[in-house]
Amino acid sequence: MSDFSEDELEQARVLFQRPATFVMGAAKIEQLPDPDLPEIAFAGRSNVGKSSLINGLVGMHKLARASNEPGRTREVNFFDLDGRMRLVDLPGYGFAKASKAATRKFQDLGRDYLRGRVTLKRVYLLIDSRHGLKAVDGEALDALDLAAVSYQIVLTKGDKLKKGEGEAVAAATLKAIAKRPAAFPAVILTSSEKGEGLPELRAEIMRTTGATLD
Repeated sequence: MSDFSEDELEQARVLFQRPATFVMGAAKIEQLPDPDLPEIAFAGRSNVGKSSLINGLVGMHKLARASNEPGRTREVNFFDLDGRMRLVDLPGYGFAKASKAATRKFQDLGRDYLRGRVTLKRVYLLIDSRHGLKAVDGEALDALDLAAVSYQIVLTKGDKLKKGEGEAVAAATLKAIAKRPAAFPAVILTSSEKGEGLPELRAEIMRTTGATLD
């Protein structure tokens, strides 16, 4: 059952139909845009579906670019939503193709962003619903807890599950993060392919950032 009223869901739908544009990709902390808008960030393992989710939220196929090579996104990418907020795509983690030195470099960039971004309202940590939380996700959870940044778990690819499995994975995930200090106590099950869960995620983001249609 949704925690949002029909009015909230509709306002969020309209908000995310507003123009969304790519702003920039930052390879160094010094390159980040001025912190003058509320931001929400997306993190997750490589191939978890971050680009598809961002594109699905704004109803655009190619705003965020998906790559066939896991871990290719090595910058912090910023997208502007109608001058009201920024959507931030953090470098993926948990892949083997990049060297350890290169991996450390852009993952450190993500951590620096998390620690120092005053306008960051929440991180949405994407988890593949078919696999649930893995050990490598635990490292990300620890980093978010350490940075004291509010984060919420978003389960992706829910359309790949059998009936009832999604609710079970969501419940198990919620139980696993129950004692983590920075975890938001709700899990959203989504499918970028089918659009499931996206209305609730839009409403959650709108509520979190305080963005309005005015």
